[in-house]
Amino acid sequence: MSEAKPGEIESVRSKSSELILQLAGGAIFGALSTVMAVVLAPIINASRIVGWGIAMFDPTSWVWIICFLIFGTYAGLISCVTGSFGLLLIDPSGWIGPVFKFCATVPLIIIPLLILKLREKDITNSLKVKNPRKYVATGVISIVVRIGVMIGMNFLFFITVWGIDKLPYVSLEVLGLGDITGVTAVLIFTPIINLYAGALDLAVPYFLVFGSKLDEKFGFW
Repeated sequence: MSEAKPGEIESVRSKSSELILQLAGGAIFGALSTVMAVVLAPIINASRIVGWGIAMFDPTSWVWIICFLIFGTYAGLISCVTGSFGLLLIDPSGWIGPVFKFCATVPLIIIPLLILKLREKDITNSLKVKNPRKYVATGVISIVVRIGVMIGMNFLFFITVWGIDKLPYVSLEVLGLGDITGVTAVLIFTPIINLYAGALDLAVPYFLVFGSKLDEKFGFW
């Protein structure tokens, strides 16, 4: 909550009203990310890396993180869920891409708050996240977690969905290293692409929300 200015009466929202705001915010931003995905589908799909299916430019997750920074954790997670269903409309892989996108984004929302929630209990959550040094520190940890999750997801899908027989054909040809294949290729490329995407997912929403002071204008959490 933002502090009341002189001459203003500070209002305190009840737990139920805060929950309703988060539900509404999550639903709205989830729908917004879906609209963005549909509108930008040609650009997003054109930026997909051959052989991997990962888009180099996909701002839908930026909307989810923006929702988290403005409305709070529950809203951010709700927008991730609803927005992931929206990605089904454009992702050529069907449901696989949205599942990976969801699993890659959730750590960026949960990990920072779990870390910061243990400290400075007298400071609102939004102010904890706003602190640049803490945001960077927790962001680095969340990206490390993201990389671990995505490495696990890749191998899980090779075993259960794609077929383990296809793993030897995965290569780093996109990096000009076509002779590196299989497990080694996954262990090298997954951290690289998730470090790039994770850094963008955290940096762009941070500057959009706190640079324009949207947190001060709304002060939802």
